[in-house]
Amino acid sequence: MMHMTKRILKFINLSLALFIGLATFAQQPTGELVEGVTAVVGRNIILKSEVEEQYNAYKRQAIPGSEISKCEIFEELLFQKLLVHHAEIDSVIVGDDEVDGQMDQRIQSMVGQMGGDPRKLEEYYNKSILEIKEEMRPLMKDQLTAQRMQYRITEGVEVTPTEVQEFYNRIPKDSLPLINTEVEVAQIVKYPEVSKEAEQDAIDKLKGIKERVETGSSFSSMAIIYSEDPGSNKNGGEYKGIKRGQFVKEFEAVAFNLQKFEVSDPFRTEYGFHIVQLLEKRGEELDLRHILIKPKLEQADLEEARVFLDSIQKAIETYQITWDEAAEKYSEDESTKFNGGVLSNFETGDSKFELSEIDRFIFNAIKDLKSGGIAAPTFYRASDQKEAFRLVKLLKKIEPHKANLNDDYQRIKGLALQKKTS
Repeated sequence: MMHMTKRILKFINLSLALFIGLATFAQQPTGELVEGVTAVVGRNIILKSEVEEQYNAYKRQAIPGSEISKCEIFEELLFQKLLVHHAEIDSVIVGDDEVDGQMDQRIQSMVGQMGGDPRKLEEYYNKSILEIKEEMRPLMKDQLTAQRMQYRITEGVEVTPTEVQEFYNRIPKDSLPLINTEVEVAQIVKYPEVSKEAEQDAIDKLKGIKERVETGSSFSSMAIIYSEDPGSNKNGGEYKGIKRGQFVKEFEAVAFNLQKFEVSDPFRTEYGFHIVQLLEKRGEELDLRHILIKPKLEQADLEEARVFLDSIQKAIETYQITWDEAAEKYSEDESTKFNGGVLSNFETGDSKFELSEIDRFIFNAIKDLKSGGIAAPTFYRASDQKEAFRLVKLLKKIEPHKANLNDDYQRIKGLALQKKTS
């Protein structure tokens, strides 16, 4: 393993040297990147726009005292692309389900930072959640692939408790960071079951729209009037330059098998029911229009979900089932159900959140709880705007403190490992 680590690190160092000239060529005398490709790593490229987007994302986080340059952003992206390139060589694979799960958590985190209302996130980016997710998908896949490759490179490198202790002792006591109040929370999610009648109503509505299009009505006009995809209905439901892997599998399975100007029959995805019209096909790239109709939930459907979770809470509190067992058996949040419903902080990679980082609905649910307490079922709107109920459990609350080995061992261990492998 250590031999492989040295081989890959040597490859990375050589590649960095090779790309110094390219990075320099891509800069003006002022240090600003010019338009176009700034680096090519195997089949992966880094565009100026990627550097700009990452730089702006860091600026939006507005972490006090943190400064980062565009050159540093470029170096991070270059390192990531190098890892992705070597992952292709070594057949390191990240599955679509894993990408989707991490992407959902990322969207939830972003929604939480916007006060818990998905519509605010859509307004901020002027895009629908669907569009945000589809743009995020390839970036998330690269990030997860790079992480997995880096883990493979360093998996033989460990830090012992003694090394962690020594690393901690070398930090000047007045330089230890102050950790704000943190919480660890878990959830069990239940989506109301839409009635068969509501589903059929959505299908019938789309069939009627399809008939109107086929008898002369404009698909674009129908999308503006009827589509419930807020990101595309304003421009007639149009998406351009769609490539495989950008949309969910069910959508692509239909879209890539249409003939030019053909309108599909209604079909279902996790977002609702769709019809699609193919506008243009260029090899494996499509231009299309679509109309989305979401089956309507009735109040009775929501109440049924609430009552179900209420019964689960009672079963947990009377020791008929453990929280972890209930999460695995009943939660419909695929990204957390198999780890006890524990929410992960996408920014830090662990399960701790500062209170300012969690969405206000979770905050309101846990604010009066003691560690181990479970809040009554609460309504919430998921990142894709689906309505649901959830149980929220406060696993642990950590009061403000200076970083120490008792409360922050994993965080300090991670820093020690990072230091050792850098």
